Amino acid sequence: MPDQLRFIYRGGEDEIVEKKSRFIGQVYPVATEQEAMQIIEQTRKKYWDARHHCYAYILGEYGEITRCTDDGEPAGTAGRPILEVLQGDSLHNVLVIVTRYFGGTLLGTGGLVRAYSQAARAGLDASQILEKQRGYQLQIDTDYNGIGKLQYLTAKSNVSVIDTQYGEAVTMTLVVPAEEADGFIHQVTEATAGQAQIRGQEELIHYAVADGTVLLYEPDH
Repeated sequence: MPDQLRFIYRGGEDEIVEKKSRFIGQVYPVATEQEAMQIIEQTRKKYWDARHHCYAYILGEYGEITRCTDDGEPAGTAGRPILEVLQGDSLHNVLVIVTRYFGGTLLGTGGLVRAYSQAARAGLDASQILEKQRGYQLQIDTDYNGIGKLQYLTAKSNVSVIDTQYGEAVTMTLVVPAEEADGFIHQVTEATAGQAQIRGQEELIHYAVADGTVLLYEPDH
């Protein structure tokens, strides 16, 4: 997996109007081509009276699979612009469909490119996009003298605290980006004079953060 992977956590929908034509941008997280095609077919049924359903999708951690279609629009004016918006945002495992209701006025090649790009962007802006990244889930055991120092370090570092348990000692569970783990562990060791016990630095994980909540993923996803 790349060090960071941008993906759709929650899809969205929005639309623009250009010279009375409606362009409805719809965004979905997808994992396979079969899933993408099922959603496209469902969209055709939902908006059965629309003239065009143009789409693009990118699948795979490295964007190994890309597809786009103009669905009857002039070649290169719909699917490709949608795809370029996705690629510009470095998104993966994503499907964007732009449904068009024709308003009676021809937009021309440039107008179509702009409209489909803007509709794709509107749909993405209505979605929630997260970054999945490599890291370590650390469990740090310390005494009550060390917890204040640990809280100070986590507050000023790029780590996300999952849980803190208070007993005879204090156990803090957190995730830290892989490239920052060694430095953070060194800071914890130094701040607690070597008294903190740190576990979890051997196993690499994948995670993302949504609204302050840490989401953990299987290593091969």
